[in-house]
Amino acid sequence: MRRGTGTYRGRAVALAAIAALSAGLLSGCADDGDNKDGKSGGGGGGGGGGKTTITMGLFGTFGFQEAGLYDEYMKLHPDIKIQQTVIERNENYYPQLLNHLSTGSGLADIQGIEIANVTEVAQTQADKFIDLSKTDGVKKENFLDWKWQQGSTKDGKVIGLGTDIGPMAICYRKDLFKEAGLPTDREKVARLWAGDWNKYLEAGKTYMKKAPSDTAFVDSAGGVYNAVISGSAERYYDTSGKLIYKDSPAVKNAWNIATKAATGQLTAKLQQFQKTWDQAYANGKFATVSCPPWMLGYIQEKAGAKAKNRWDVAAAPKPGNWGGSFLGVPKAGKHTEEAAKLAAWLTAPEQQAKLFAKRGSWPSAQAAYSLPDVANAKHPYFDNAPIGTIFAQAAKGIPVQVLGPKDGIIYQNITDIGLLQVDQQGKSPEQGWKAATKTIDNALDQ
Repeated sequence: MRRGTGTYRGRAVALAAIAALSAGLLSGCADDGDNKDGKSGGGGGGGGGGKTTITMGLFGTFGFQEAGLYDEYMKLHPDIKIQQTVIERNENYYPQLLNHLSTGSGLADIQGIEIANVTEVAQTQADKFIDLSKTDGVKKENFLDWKWQQGSTKDGKVIGLGTDIGPMAICYRKDLFKEAGLPTDREKVARLWAGDWNKYLEAGKTYMKKAPSDTAFVDSAGGVYNAVISGSAERYYDTSGKLIYKDSPAVKNAWNIATKAATGQLTAKLQQFQKTWDQAYANGKFATVSCPPWMLGYIQEKAGAKAKNRWDVAAAPKPGNWGGSFLGVPKAGKHTEEAAKLAAWLTAPEQQAKLFAKRGSWPSAQAAYSLPDVANAKHPYFDNAPIGTIFAQAAKGIPVQVLGPKDGIIYQNITDIGLLQVDQQGKSPEQGWKAATKTIDNALDQ
């Protein structure tokens, strides 16, 4: 896992925190272990020796190297050497990528593209990438339809092959649920709120009536908003690319549910990926949190050994996605044909299943869901929750989302300005919305 700004910014923090937990299935994602200059080799030793060197330009932690995929590919293709360069944060990586694309120089043979940026790349830079749908071994049916569409242009050109995604579930504290008189079995818990986020709030009200001392039902209003909005097809932009966030039914619905959680005293009034949030995990201060697969290792690290088997995983009220990335092959690269073959191999179902088993990155290739490493996956920290089944079902239910170039900016200001004021400062939902929209409009020069 790796992550940048906006909706996805917290994952870079998550990854740094759980670097020590990377040994074994879903024990957590980890940092790429880059050198201080931002470069990390492909594991193949020195000098090219007449080999074709394929360069990978990535951000954060994709995990290919750590999972042994580069070494495996080079063993299968002795004439290929893979060299990886990594910039830790996407907000630093992406402007450089755009600059290199504009000049046609300085590009790696394969470039990573964050989900927050893929629409802008597809709309404005598509002519600078090769069409990966024409690469041998690439099959549209192997991928989730919505993920395939995210990396495609309107005329069907594929500028990026999906690596991972972030289908969401609800992680919950069984011990706190029991004390509050709620069911603890994961299937019964899922039925409490199946199909409706308002039922989730109702479960919260029930919890708070008998809540253990100094605990809340959910971590934050921002977390609730993210979970709800992440399951909506049309959010901040419509299908024509028009900015609609102020009048978006999906945004209004997510905002209303999140502010109900805040004003109804259901939240612990926290901000995700801050020290106070981490401490609340350690001290058992909230009972539920929306969690994609990449967050399981983070919870394990922050809650600690004492909370093993106290946490469990249940299906969310509705499927949603938090995060994910793509691999693209710029036309200006030195070895486009060889790079396309490598990108296709790295994102094939078999390799995505291996990456999940070793690094916890949930596959965007739905064909991987029937493979043993995914289908039979359980998480020992979460009372052996059948995460392979839970997250596969969530992934298949995620709608094709309309993504816009400034989604991250809009999301961040809604949560970190508007909702935070309601949740922590006692401002009204109307005051919070006004503050958020003013900041967003300034940022977007509206």
